[in-house]
Amino acid sequence: MSHDIAYWTCGELTHAYASRSVSPVEVVSAVLERVHRLETHLNAFQLVDDQAAMADAESSERRWRRGRSRWPLDGIPVSVKDLVMTRGWPTLSGSRITNPAGPWPEDAPAVACLRAAGCVLFGKTTTPEFGWKGMTDSPLKGITRNPWDLGRTPGGSSGGAGAALAAGLGPLALGTDGGGSIRIPASHCGVYGLKPTFGRIPSYPTTSPYSSVASAGPMARRTEDLALGLQVMARPDHRDWYALPASRTRYAAAVERGVRGMKIALSIDLGEASVQPDIERTVREAASALEEAGARVEEVGPVIDPLRPAFEAKWLLGFAYRLRAIPRRRWAELDPGFRVLAERGLTYGLGEHLASETATIALGERFSALHARYDLLVTPTLSVTAPPVDLPYASPANDRWRHGVPFTLPFNLTGQPAGSVPCGRDAAGLPIDVQVVGPKYAEDKVLRGMGALERAVGFDWKALCGELAVS
Repeated sequence: MSHDIAYWTCGELTHAYASRSVSPVEVVSAVLERVHRLETHLNAFQLVDDQAAMADAESSERRWRRGRSRWPLDGIPVSVKDLVMTRGWPTLSGSRITNPAGPWPEDAPAVACLRAAGCVLFGKTTTPEFGWKGMTDSPLKGITRNPWDLGRTPGGSSGGAGAALAAGLGPLALGTDGGGSIRIPASHCGVYGLKPTFGRIPSYPTTSPYSSVASAGPMARRTEDLALGLQVMARPDHRDWYALPASRTRYAAAVERGVRGMKIALSIDLGEASVQPDIERTVREAASALEEAGARVEEVGPVIDPLRPAFEAKWLLGFAYRLRAIPRRRWAELDPGFRVLAERGLTYGLGEHLASETATIALGERFSALHARYDLLVTPTLSVTAPPVDLPYASPANDRWRHGVPFTLPFNLTGQPAGSVPCGRDAAGLPIDVQVVGPKYAEDKVLRGMGALERAVGFDWKALCGELAVS
């Protein structure tokens, strides 16, 4: 599989299928070959199912030949994060605690939508245990590595998805985001990620303690491909009572509309976070590009208070909830970092939980007031570029609240849509993404901002892929 085809977009692939210059079977065969060749270096997949993928590719090829394709994603290879239920495949959540025997009888709503659209599901990507952190390593699978630099993390918790996309292992991936878990690996890997409005893409089962803040969402190497993935997956499902009604928005069309006439807020620090100087430079350059595209950009400074005092208890209580469900005799099998924080969570109680819920309401009110004046908010996605894989998470040099989630977590708590766009690189050549945030229900506005940034300063993956550490 040539570098060129490995980095084709969904649109380029489907046009090739329609013209019969390339077939789904050829593309999926090439993706699988590339996965098996690069997996030794990346460790990005929990499971790869060649047989099922080839069967789906053959079905897609028959539909294209008969003129009955399920456009726009028929025959597109898609990976699924190992936190998302997938029929016939174990969903292990990066943990040795989960019994792989299952049974695994049904698809989560997003997976069912992708399958119905004719996508070729070929594997499940790695995640830290229970998706607990912004790096991807687990007791079950070990360390997942960043294709830009194998000594760096791809981020987490959708780290396998981010690494796979950057390495040309499929053009589209399904991730989940409960505190930044789509946007963090998007930024560390230089790809595009979208956390939709909470409820836009239904979830099931919703047994996680973070079900009220987590969203499934697409990851890709192009904004248009994100929009196509969102269009397919944003369908109501009776299994999720949080699910939003169907939207009539044509998301792919929104990507092309641009930002002329929009009023955009710029915040470099958001909640008194500090960022690397080259990240600040990149975000300011992105803001200037939006101005040149016709938007009015105003810097607003800090918008919110620091997150940790109000919300640390919420997260640790969730970890503790997980821990209580695991027999004590098996606690030694858990990720030690997760276990330490989960045991701390056992010391919190109802008062801390209710305080965080009250703080969430106040946070939502702050952003609601902001979006009464601005169509979009632009921030860094992260404070730092990808750290070394062996740097302990939740340590002073790799702190969750200072380095991991200060720009991403607020929008899980408020349910707003937020996307991450690659816009530059640091002195070491590592990617830097910019975050675009919209008011609730306004994915179209977010995609307009992301599309404008992509056209102005976004990555040209076909040109950049030769610079990766793997090929």
